[in-house]
Amino acid sequence: MQLRYSYRVYPDATQRRALASAFGCARVVWNDCLRDRKEAHAAGRPYVKSADLSRLRITQAKRTEERAWLADVSAVVLQQSLRDLDTAYKNFFDSIKGKRRGRKVAPPRYKSKKDTRLSIRLNTNAFSLQDDGTVYVAKVGNIKVKWSRPLPAAPTSLTVVKDSSGRYFMSFVVDTDPAPLPVLDAETGIDLGLSAFAVLADGTKISSPKFLRRAEKKLKRLQRDLSRKAKGSNNRAKARIKVARQHAGVADRRRDWHHKESTRIIRDNQAVYVEDLAVSGLSRTRLAKSVHDAGWSSFVNMLEYKAAKHGRYFGKIGRFEPTSQVCSACGIKDGPKALHVREWACGECGTVHHRDVNAARNILAAGRADRLNASWSAGKTRTKVPAQRDEAGSHRNGQTTVVGIPAF
Repeated sequence: MQLRYSYRVYPDATQRRALASAFGCARVVWNDCLRDRKEAHAAGRPYVKSADLSRLRITQAKRTEERAWLADVSAVVLQQSLRDLDTAYKNFFDSIKGKRRGRKVAPPRYKSKKDTRLSIRLNTNAFSLQDDGTVYVAKVGNIKVKWSRPLPAAPTSLTVVKDSSGRYFMSFVVDTDPAPLPVLDAETGIDLGLSAFAVLADGTKISSPKFLRRAEKKLKRLQRDLSRKAKGSNNRAKARIKVARQHAGVADRRRDWHHKESTRIIRDNQAVYVEDLAVSGLSRTRLAKSVHDAGWSSFVNMLEYKAAKHGRYFGKIGRFEPTSQVCSACGIKDGPKALHVREWACGECGTVHHRDVNAARNILAAGRADRLNASWSAGKTRTKVPAQRDEAGSHRNGQTTVVGIPAF
């Protein structure tokens, strides 16, 4: 299992200049290699191989006058930039051929010098952890790290990130073993919403903190100041950083809250079921700001990888399940209801339901049914599925749950 651990770092002035040079060189190699492949495609020539690009745009380019400064940074940074381009092309081709699940992936694009978020990636040949708590990065030096928690194992790769607000982070990828929690009998379904962030099948309601809404007043003032600055001026650059820092604070508070709530839910339940929401579609409606403020996708991703890490079961039910239309007591479909209807009585059995609690109970029931059907189908088709009580289970399409690396 691969997990990502991020830490705040504090490079000095010399190291910041060295990192800026590394960011720029990685961008140049990416753009040069991408341009060669685009030109070859336009001319009808075969796809340019990575070995040829490495020799032409890295090894030979260092010997030319216009690209001699590529030798000032670690060769690993340049090679990893080319590998990242290969990965981007592979994702694009797999998306076209239908081998990649999810939304279609666009082809790689050029990187701009004006990008505010910068990053480089290194393997173990270009960095090492020092005894004094610093991290040595090739041709940068020993960088001070704020170790908020220890690494569980030796890292296999490192990504150095400079975010839009000017902060620096180190993100380590670590290979770890699962850490199963004690087996429980409790299971729950989760109905995600806006009035309440989440409602569990037992009736527990998790209120939405609305971090963006609470910071909106200050953000409006800062963005108004930014709009009044002349483009290209130093004052505009300073105002942009103030806005970026405010947004970064909102994102940090939301992420911290998501981690705490998702960890609590995983610890208290052996199996967790959620609804597969169409977040991309909802983000194009008048509720877009509230949907983005809630951060459903990142929360669900945390539930998924923490379930796999701690030996819990995580499942998604289809987004077209009528969870708000079915009575969780008798199973009668009572028809669609307007969003302002928060409570309703079943016309068959007379049970009074709270809309969200009823939906959460239906999600739990549908998730259990999908899980049972997946196990039954695996027995007929000899498909391997993990144990139901101690390991993460399988998706509806038969593919086993894979632990993802959360986006930084």
